[in-house]
Amino acid sequence: MKHKILVRYANKRDMSPALTIHLNRCISAALEAEGVTVPCEINVLVTDDQGIRVINNATRQVDSATDVLSFPMFQFTPGAFPANVTEELDPQTGLLPLGDMAISLERARDQAKRFGNTLKREVGYLTIHSILHLLGYDHMDEGEMKRQMRTREEIIAAQIGITR
Repeated sequence: MKHKILVRYANKRDMSPALTIHLNRCISAALEAEGVTVPCEINVLVTDDQGIRVINNATRQVDSATDVLSFPMFQFTPGAFPANVTEELDPQTGLLPLGDMAISLERARDQAKRFGNTLKREVGYLTIHSILHLLGYDHMDEGEMKRQMRTREEIIAAQIGITR
């Protein structure tokens, strides 16, 4: 399935064809694993801690940096992508505008070091995590929803070979 994944880099020094390919691969794998049956449009901003802090403060009134932010266009049920979303498709593009994500590459580098992961693993995990948010998953509590989301993240990451 041909998704439209728009990757923008806030800092030219971070621009990397390999990273763009990796982001596309992780997004496509997560959408496929979750049974998404229509072509989607997803916007990705790769930024640094200061950039994501500004976004976090403007959108959530949280004045701190974070690793990834997700902005879903719809409220889906986790693990149950609707069979018929044709009413939601953009009539001009025929794509489902799934939402936006912002990833702090600076934070991902730091977390990769702290957790003993590669940067590829960390960015991949954060990307999959964000796509699951766009598809209705959440982890606001420490209960079943968080466990369900973590399980899906690890399964999808393993399917594309980005294990710990």
